[in-house]
Amino acid sequence: GIIEYLAVKKMTGNLKAPILCFYGPPGCGKTSLGRSIAKALGRKFFKTALGGISDEAEIRGHRRTYVGSMPGRIIHGMIKTGVTNPVFLLDEIDKVGGSNYRGDPSSALLEVLDPEQNFAFNDNYIEEPYDLSNVLFICTANYIENVPAPLRDRLELIEVPSYTELEKIKIAEGFLIPKQTKANGLNKEDILFKETSIKTMIEHYSMEAGVRQLERLVSSCCRKAVVEILTTKDIKKPIIIDNEKVHKYLGVEVFEGSKKEKEPQIGVVTGLAYTEFGGDILPIEVTYFKGKGGLVLTGKLGEVMKESATIALDYVRANAKKYGIDEDIFQNNDIHIHVPEGAVPKDGPSAGIALTCAIISSLTHKAVSPNIAMTGEVTLRGKALPIGGLREKSLAASRCGIKEILVPFDNKKDVEELPKEVKKSLKITFMKCVDDALKRIFIEPKHD
Repeated sequence: GIIEYLAVKKMTGNLKAPILCFYGPPGCGKTSLGRSIAKALGRKFFKTALGGISDEAEIRGHRRTYVGSMPGRIIHGMIKTGVTNPVFLLDEIDKVGGSNYRGDPSSALLEVLDPEQNFAFNDNYIEEPYDLSNVLFICTANYIENVPAPLRDRLELIEVPSYTELEKIKIAEGFLIPKQTKANGLNKEDILFKETSIKTMIEHYSMEAGVRQLERLVSSCCRKAVVEILTTKDIKKPIIIDNEKVHKYLGVEVFEGSKKEKEPQIGVVTGLAYTEFGGDILPIEVTYFKGKGGLVLTGKLGEVMKESATIALDYVRANAKKYGIDEDIFQNNDIHIHVPEGAVPKDGPSAGIALTCAIISSLTHKAVSPNIAMTGEVTLRGKALPIGGLREKSLAASRCGIKEILVPFDNKKDVEELPKEVKKSLKITFMKCVDDALKRIFIEPKHD
C-alpha cells in the first residue's frame, strides 16, 4: 500500500495520503515499520499511544474556558514536529475506550482518519480548521475486530503476520544479538550465539508470535556473559552460547512444546488451532461407554466449539449406515469428547472436521495416523468450510513434525501465500467433505 501511494504521488505530485492500519500479534514490528516508513520518506515521525483513552478531548482538545485546557493529541503532535506532513503513528487503535459520559474517542477519530474530511480538522482549543490532508497517518492494532466498523471502513488494512521460526532466527542474528551485545558493553569478539541455541530459546523459553521475549532472553544471556568475563581470570573468548550455556544461563526449559502422538490411536485426531501466540496442534480425544445416548464435552470449550461437536455427532448419526456403524450404539452409549489441555479455553468452528473424524474413528475402532493434522468447519451435510489463521496453523504443524495437513478446498488461495519452507516440509491436501479426510487418515491394521 505504501509503495503504491509513493509511486502515484511521484507521478501526479499530489495525492490524498491513505490511512494505513497495520494489524497483527504483539511484537511483530508494526511500530518499527511505521518508524522505517518515516525514515524512508525523509519525514518527521510522531507516535501517540491511544490505549485506554476514554476522553474525546484527548483527540479534539479542551475548550479554552476550562482550567488547564490544552490542544488534543493530534494538534500536539503537529506542534511537536513543526511540519505539516509528518508520519503520524496512532498506536493501539483497537484499545481506544468506547462511548461514555466524556464522549466517544473512537468516533472523534473518524474526522481525523477520513481523507475526505481531515483537510479541515477542528480542535476545540485552537477553534480554527486545520489541514491534516498532508499527514501520513499510520494506525496499529492487535485485534482488528475490536476496531469499530465505521473507523475500520476508513482504514487500509495491512496484516503483519506472526514470524516463522526461520524468520525469528534471522531477526535474532541480524538485529537482536548485535543490539543487545552493544547495549551490554560487549564486542563481537566477546560472545557468539550458535543457531541451535537461538532455536532452543524460541522453542523452549518463549511462547510468542513476535520477538520481544526472545530479545529479553538474548539480553539475559549477554548480561550473564558479562558477569562471567568480569569474574573469571583468563577466560577464553568468544564465549560460545550453545544449548548447554542456554540451560546454564536461563535455567530449566519453560515450555515443553506441543508434541504429536507417536503411535496411531483409535479415537484420537490431531486438529490445528490458532492462538494469540501463533498456531498450535490440538489433539481431540473421543471415547464411548454404556449410557443413555448423552454427549459429554470437556476441555473448557466455548459455545461455538460445543455446537461444532453437536453438528459432528449429528452428522455421524445421520450417516451411521454409510460408515458401518450400528445405529443402536447411539441409544445405548454415552460419547465423551475431550480436548486437552483442560485449563486452556478453546473456541471456534475450525475443529469441526477433526471432531467428526475422531467420532468415526472411535465408533469404527479404526486407528488414525499421527502424522496427519486437519482443520476445517463442518456442516450437517459433511461439507468442509474454509477457516482462518492457516499460516499460523501450518507453521505449528511443521514445527511439531506433522507430515501432512488436510485443508478445506476453499482455502486454496491462502495456501499460495504460505512460506516456502512450510510448503517444502508439509504435504497439503485439499478436502471438500468429511469423506475426503477419511480417505487419508486411517491406518490399515497389520496382519501377522
